Amino acid sequence: MTWSDTLSDTRSDLRALNALIPDTARAFGGLGKAVKEGGMLDFKTKEFVALGIAVATKCQPCIALHIEALIKAGATREEIGDVMGMCIQMGGGPAMMYAAKALACYDELSTSA
Repeated sequence: MTWSDTLSDTRSDLRALNALIPDTARAFGGLGKAVKEGGMLDFKTKEFVALGIAVATKCQPCIALHIEALIKAGATREEIGDVMGMCIQMGGGPAMMYAAKALACYDELSTSA
């Protein structure tokens, strides 16, 4: 399965869930919008934080979504690498495995962007 497939499947799964629980989905979407638009950090920095959490919690769909957002925000491969270094420092071996997945995701999605 490619990272593009992961994104497509994730979006499809989320559409089904959102249709089942629309009030919850709208509330969660509102939270996402509020935290991304407000505060002191810029959007790209917040996405780097989200990517670090996605790697630490081993959430492949989250990795794909946040890498895609970071590519759109202009993140470079070197910036992704820097964030992955922090993930490895904080999470050890398991974080290293998911950091490698995040870099592979970036490499795949950035070539198709």
